[in-house]
Amino acid sequence: MGNLLRSAGVVSAVTATVAVVAACGPGERDDAPPEGAGAAGGSAQVADPVVVSYDGGIYVLEGTSLDVAEDIKLEGFNRLNPAGDDRHVMVSTSDGFVALDAVGARLTDIEFPGAEPGHVVPHAGTTTLFADGTGEVTVFDPARLAEGKPEAENYTTAEPHHGVALRLSGGELVVTLGNEQDRVGMMVLGEDRTTELARNEDCPGVHGEATAQGEAVVVGCEDGVLVYRDGDISKVDSPDEYGRIGNQAGSEVSPVVLGDYKRDELAELERPEQVSLIDTVDGTMELVDLGTSYTFRSLARGPEGEALVLGTDGAIHVIDPESATVERTIPVLGQWEEPLEWQQPRPALFVRGNTAYVTDPAEKTVAAVDLASGEKVATATLDEAPNELSGVAGH
Repeated sequence: MGNLLRSAGVVSAVTATVAVVAACGPGERDDAPPEGAGAAGGSAQVADPVVVSYDGGIYVLEGTSLDVAEDIKLEGFNRLNPAGDDRHVMVSTSDGFVALDAVGARLTDIEFPGAEPGHVVPHAGTTTLFADGTGEVTVFDPARLAEGKPEAENYTTAEPHHGVALRLSGGELVVTLGNEQDRVGMMVLGEDRTTELARNEDCPGVHGEATAQGEAVVVGCEDGVLVYRDGDISKVDSPDEYGRIGNQAGSEVSPVVLGDYKRDELAELERPEQVSLIDTVDGTMELVDLGTSYTFRSLARGPEGEALVLGTDGAIHVIDPESATVERTIPVLGQWEEPLEWQQPRPALFVRGNTAYVTDPAEKTVAAVDLASGEKVATATLDEAPNELSGVAGH
């Protein structure tokens, strides 16, 4: 496998971006804009938009009042991610990633076709898409979305896999290694995409990514994490033989990455009550007991780098990443339980600046919480149960 993975994928600069498609279910764009509409325009001007998916569509909400600015009909299971600018959100559909002009409250015709979309990673002024079905990586400048479909760089991994990639500020490309059966690690490629700068294949089940202060990159393994920092990849082991970390949240103002933590390899659905804190400078890991479970949509970071976890007890747990202690909890909603199917709605957490947005599918609500005071500053009731939650990257 190592030799197969070592064979570099094809890289080419193209004038039209090739896309990555959503991983989970069919969808039809019922309200696709006219051909050539691009990303700019639209009559609506939604301030600090928040975007919520539901079964059959997407709500665009005004960020302060949480009023519904637009209800966009879109069939299928659609995933949402910040596009990396202050206007757009990337929507994963069965046809590919589509740019949603959240400020204009409409889908654009900017689409990146692909097979089985993986992660969307905005970082250091670029956004990187990963297509699991082909192993194709697409990198573009999200600031150009306002002008139409941006030019892009494409790279293809040696074998397709459920992976992730991101472009660093110096032009290096971090990309996972694996195939349809096994995911084993990550490598870092130079700007020419043919020079391999670092590689580590000691990461079974590699999944997810986050960046920390100093542009340290963390990817999760079934027995710890890999950390790429200052040109080297190092392994940080979990305290348990099986200690899976698959979802992470990083902060530019903290060297510590927040991760989930699962210990039961045989569980049909483990409901963990511990989270991991990975120090990317010291190469250490600490576990924090929450006293409640959480899900993959529960992790976020606050403006000061605080680690935030939305628990099934209905509260946001605020963790000091330096001391690895829960400083306080912020009650937001009632108790809930994670559904067995990962596509099914469950409460989600999205943080932008000093505001935490939290959905409650059972009550069909979304709330905005001021992280400093812990007070709800707005609540909205929706017609449909919210599923995924996201928003534009900045104000």
